[in-house]
Amino acid sequence: MPEYGASLEELRALMEYRSAEAKEKIETDYGGTVGLCEKLKTDPNNGLVNSEAELEKRRNVFGANEIPPHPPKCFLQLVWEALQDVTLVILLVSAIVSLALSFYRPPGEDTAGSDDSEHDAGWIEGVAILISVIVVVLVTALNDYTKERQFRGLQAKIETEHRFFVLRGGQSVQVVVNELVVGDIAQIKYGDLIPADGVLIQSNDLKMDESSLTGESDQIRKSPEHDPIILSGTHVMEGSGKMLVTAVGVNSQTGIIMTLLGAAKTVAEEERKTAKREGNCLMFFFSFLFFSSLLLTVALAL
Repeated sequence: MPEYGASLEELRALMEYRSAEAKEKIETDYGGTVGLCEKLKTDPNNGLVNSEAELEKRRNVFGANEIPPHPPKCFLQLVWEALQDVTLVILLVSAIVSLALSFYRPPGEDTAGSDDSEHDAGWIEGVAILISVIVVVLVTALNDYTKERQFRGLQAKIETEHRFFVLRGGQSVQVVVNELVVGDIAQIKYGDLIPADGVLIQSNDLKMDESSLTGESDQIRKSPEHDPIILSGTHVMEGSGKMLVTAVGVNSQTGIIMTLLGAAKTVAEEERKTAKREGNCLMFFFSFLFFSSLLLTVALAL
């Protein structure tokens, strides 16, 4: 038997309705916002019980309010990308050709009158070019690796600092947006960036900017009687209100769009692609290391 009176799929579908259609859908299927709150076992005036067990249960059923980003590129991937530069490719080919020519002696060459020391030192030029390419590639990859790690750290800091007011146990508490769950009663006000989808329970001259999702530049007036749907990623431009959180993370409208665009992946996809990428990186690294070591060994031996 389902734990709640509304499933994840039903709530995702509900968020696709707009204006009068959304109000009619809520009235017909759930008996209004009060009935929807009852199905999600939350109190519109006091919110959820402030219990970690209850919150974790809701995360398991409806998902967490997180959109997994693309995993960071490993260092070897950045090395491979740095090697895509046309100039470096030309230099690498030149180094290989130079080394090959330095080892080649035409048959029947009169070695008695030739300068053996000059011929034996011909490999130095090729090795110098090869070392220069390796240094440039490693420095470029290291800079990109450092920048990406700094960006990830800044992004994580912003996510942990973005907080939202919700009602839990009859009290207004401020929580990190990642801790929001379906069934929370969230308080929204002017200037807020909405972190989850929801249904408006109460409003006071509320106007929203939905241009980030719909491209519509006009402000949209929201009210429980006219248009109760609140979408994640939109901004509160005027007024205030309370909303029932109905979809979070990859199940919200922003999460669905990002998933379709390939900006977010499921956990299974992320683990599979990460393992494949790491395997390719290791194979490339050992191949590159073997090739470079072989050239240098041959050059030094001669």
